[in-house]
Amino acid sequence: MITKYLADMMTKSGQSPVFETPELYGLSYKDVTFKAEDGVTLSGWLIEGSSNKVIIQSHFGVQCSRAGFTPEGKGLIKLYKKNISFLRQAKYLVEQGYSVLMYDLRNHGNSGKGTNPYIAWGCEEAKDVVAAVNFISTHSQYKESQIGLLSICMGTSSTAFAYGLENGLQNYPNVKALISVQPLRYVDYMGAMGVPTFLTNRVNQYNIKRGGADLSGSFFDYVPNIKVPTLVIQNRNDPWTKLDQVGEYYRLLGGEKELLMLDLDKNRAAAYDWLGQSPERLSAFFDKYM
Repeated sequence: MITKYLADMMTKSGQSPVFETPELYGLSYKDVTFKAEDGVTLSGWLIEGSSNKVIIQSHFGVQCSRAGFTPEGKGLIKLYKKNISFLRQAKYLVEQGYSVLMYDLRNHGNSGKGTNPYIAWGCEEAKDVVAAVNFISTHSQYKESQIGLLSICMGTSSTAFAYGLENGLQNYPNVKALISVQPLRYVDYMGAMGVPTFLTNRVNQYNIKRGGADLSGSFFDYVPNIKVPTLVIQNRNDPWTKLDQVGEYYRLLGGEKELLMLDLDKNRAAAYDWLGQSPERLSAFFDKYM
């Protein structure tokens, strides 16, 4: 049944192993766990660098974990042909004087199952972003730190939704900057894949009926609440989005902002791989505001 296939492709968990560790990169780190407000236990690494500047990295969804993406076990149709290791940019950021918190969103990697057992494209995962910021903000060693957010795809939507929560990110003045990588709404992604609107709606209704979240809501509603300086990164050749929708996200941002358009391969994951190839662009932005 095409409806179930598309729903599973977009929301089914269990496709995101943690395939490597910071030890492979010579990094000093601690395995950490912390809880979201609804009791979900999140698992991560706290990679030790500076005690007064911390980057919190939130990964993209479904086939990703804190470690990044691996094509192993992904079947015939793969997002990317090789591993994308997010520890590459973490290592660079640590070398530039930052600590880095990398964690698995609920229903991903080694984190616990959510109260909703399906991936929710940010509306549920927003609680995880707040939990990560709160974990650093109340940590004995890092509670005086300035925080930068490196939010990738669903990490970006989760971050925007987190600015719409009553106890959300707007309550943390220690968050000083955000890098938003390839913002994308569920309905936009389905449309870019050529799925007609009626089928997108049918998939969403099927997902709701089986216990998943309503994916029709837009995190764009909360983007104006983001007042911290924000760098938006987008591959102009990304086949799974429409650039005018990225432009809309950019226009809605409520603070200082920059837009970095990349000219990479015609593959959405090329920009995720680029993060580890050009991490100096990330640290240069964070250095301005932290």
